[in-house]
Amino acid sequence: MIGLYTAAEIRVAEAPVLAATPDGALMQRAATGLATVCLRLLGAVYGRRIVLLVGTGNNGGDALFAGTHLARRGARVSALLLDPDRAHPAGLSALRRARGRVLAAGTDDAAAAISRADLVLDGMLGIGGRGGLRPDAAELARLAGESAALTVAVDVPSGIDADTGAVDGAAFPAMHTVTFGAVKPGLVVGEGRGYAGEVHLIDIGLGPHLPSPTAVRLTDADVAARLVPPSASDDKYTQGVVGVVAGSATFPGAGVLCTGAALRTRPGLVRYAGTAADGVRAAWPEAIVTDGRPGDAGRVQAWVVGPGMGTDDDARSVLTEVLGTDVPVVVDADALTMLAEDPSLVRDRSAPTLLTPHDREFARFGAEPGPDRIGAARRLAADLGCAVLLKGEATVVADAAGTAFVNATGTSWLATAGTGDVLAGIAGALLATGLDAAEAGAVAAHLHGRTGQLAAERGPLVAGDLIRRLPDAIGRVRGVPARRLGDSGA
Repeated sequence: MIGLYTAAEIRVAEAPVLAATPDGALMQRAATGLATVCLRLLGAVYGRRIVLLVGTGNNGGDALFAGTHLARRGARVSALLLDPDRAHPAGLSALRRARGRVLAAGTDDAAAAISRADLVLDGMLGIGGRGGLRPDAAELARLAGESAALTVAVDVPSGIDADTGAVDGAAFPAMHTVTFGAVKPGLVVGEGRGYAGEVHLIDIGLGPHLPSPTAVRLTDADVAARLVPPSASDDKYTQGVVGVVAGSATFPGAGVLCTGAALRTRPGLVRYAGTAADGVRAAWPEAIVTDGRPGDAGRVQAWVVGPGMGTDDDARSVLTEVLGTDVPVVVDADALTMLAEDPSLVRDRSAPTLLTPHDREFARFGAEPGPDRIGAARRLAADLGCAVLLKGEATVVADAAGTAFVNATGTSWLATAGTGDVLAGIAGALLATGLDAAEAGAVAAHLHGRTGQLAAERGPLVAGDLIRRLPDAIGRVRGVPARRLGDSGA
């Protein structure tokens, strides 16, 4: 797992390291790692034009010392100072000794330097920055974004909140962010994710001093460890039996997609008990289809309820029946709309429950997610006593105890009809294998994203493509190469 840490947690972890090392040593570690990444990104550095955007804090010092390393290797380095009287003095002196050029920001020469740059390094604000950029800093960010240069942020892009990813106005548009000590939540969630680009983590020795993380990101290895293959003693009843209540005469596809995703993920058996029985039976003969209510379907180890089921009185009765069971439940789509009108249905449950709202569905429970998506998911989970999977470009999963996951996979191509039904089916299958609700949601989001990546390799996808590529995605996270198109499998 990759831990995510707030600015306050980083500051606390830095204190003992600073106390145990010579003055400036921690900054030198950071600057050396930063320069190394820039070297790797540029390939050859001799004669390349590098522009440093330098603020008044330690990030400005990091940029100046990194620029010094690059200047000593033959780069043509220019530092643009937002406040010349408050720039890091030792870093500024080092750059001048390396024959770097120093300019005041906001001049014609500064703008010309950015327009000609091969790489622009953003050291204007650090992890303590809050609120929007000042006009002079915003102008530098704009010029960098419009240039042909590689854009690299120091620790966090200036203008984003390191803890939440919130952006208030302009922010530096980084293609790469070189962050120190630990990954900050604002680099991987909310609007900040879009400004951070590829994140490179530099170890500066904080590890032994970091607390439990604010949130975590699962890796493929973490997910693979939770996808236990069947053993020789398993049968269809021991691998997880999942029940699906999805689809209707109006939206039969939701039942087909949700059932197919559950079948393709993990369980030994899927029981369908919705009102799109004919469509599901035709699409998935492997499922056990019941023409009746959930109570008639037989024993299951988890339910998925909601996608495309409608919100009429019959649907409300079915939702109440499912939530009245003592097994885990995934609540999605139409079921969320009904649940928002009567949250007691989930507050009174003793069995695990996972809600899977997108932003509009989330707002039906009383408040918009807002810029702090991790905090929002935690608050709703604590209020309802369940787990919440808040969908988005970086899906967030939180439970009532405060455990939180931020998903690292996915693609914008997943923003198409039916993909949420697939996610619900995956989550239900994982819940039936015994994972707790938040963990099942986090693993499902990871698999869903990986599957989207595979399905979008050749361009736009439809939800059915995800079901077809699910086995390949599961194989990929377990280290098995995906089949190439045209492979017979023989």
